[in-house]
Amino acid sequence: MSCSKSKFHSSRLIFTGDMGDKKILCAGLVCLDIINVVDKFPEEDTDSRCLSQRWQRGGNASNSCTVLSLLGAPCGFMGSLAHGPVADFIVGDFTKRGVDISAVAWQQEGETPCACCVVCPASGSRTVLLSDMNLPDVTADDFSKVDLSQYKWIHLEGRNADEQVKMIQKVVLYNSKLPEEHKITISVEIEKVREPLFQLFPHGDVVFVSKDVARHFGFCSAEAALKGLYSKVKKGAVLICAWAEKGADAMGPDGVAVHSDAFPPEALVDTLGAGDTFNAAVIFTLSNGGSLKHALTFGCQVAGRKCGVHGYDGIVAK
Repeated sequence: MSCSKSKFHSSRLIFTGDMGDKKILCAGLVCLDIINVVDKFPEEDTDSRCLSQRWQRGGNASNSCTVLSLLGAPCGFMGSLAHGPVADFIVGDFTKRGVDISAVAWQQEGETPCACCVVCPASGSRTVLLSDMNLPDVTADDFSKVDLSQYKWIHLEGRNADEQVKMIQKVVLYNSKLPEEHKITISVEIEKVREPLFQLFPHGDVVFVSKDVARHFGFCSAEAALKGLYSKVKKGAVLICAWAEKGADAMGPDGVAVHSDAFPPEALVDTLGAGDTFNAAVIFTLSNGGSLKHALTFGCQVAGRKCGVHGYDGIVAK
């Protein structure tokens, strides 16, 4: 947001207006995941059987929508699709989950991405081979067609950052005409070690930075990453870094770091999408006025439950 006044006070995100009926929009990748569960990672040039195989809608932003929907948050997805049987499966699954896809950009060229995923519960590994070489990403022009009045929070998975900065600028302009309590909160995820994505650091009210990116900058812990990278975010922002089995840390505008331990499941089953689950649970909590500490803890709890089940059903505590 363009004004220097922060929404964050004492590590709490405040919404004093009636925003309950507004949605959270997640923009980024959606793809088809073909998931093979194995008892051990296959050796090269061998034939082996998997324990199970399933089709699942994947992609960071798409997965976060699934989790938000399971948590009870109205949400929408924005990303690219190309007509065909893969897109038919994806649309059907979005519909089943109650995720609004009115902001999807239907592309006339390219193919809907597909990922082959190998999940090995014995080692806790998840290996992904993604093919998304020729489908254009959504642009700022696509984003200009979105009715921003529907949303209280917009989350951008870092992809085509040049265009995404333009998208954020459109939200900033929209926000400039609104009272503070009705402004849309912007979060960005910087997951991949790609130089163009680093321009997103100063553009989020909430910035999720991955363990890989933190290590790229020379940091060996989430706490060190927060201290070293906080100068890259804008005034009043929150910086969050999850560190797998070591939990997650965050720092708000008060400069105080908060931490949550991880909550591992009794048995490790499927870590695919755990980071997307963490992001969604944090966004869910903050968007409903929860404290940063509560958001981190809840994010780690839900991500831990996700690691104990195949897919996403069962991550919400009964």
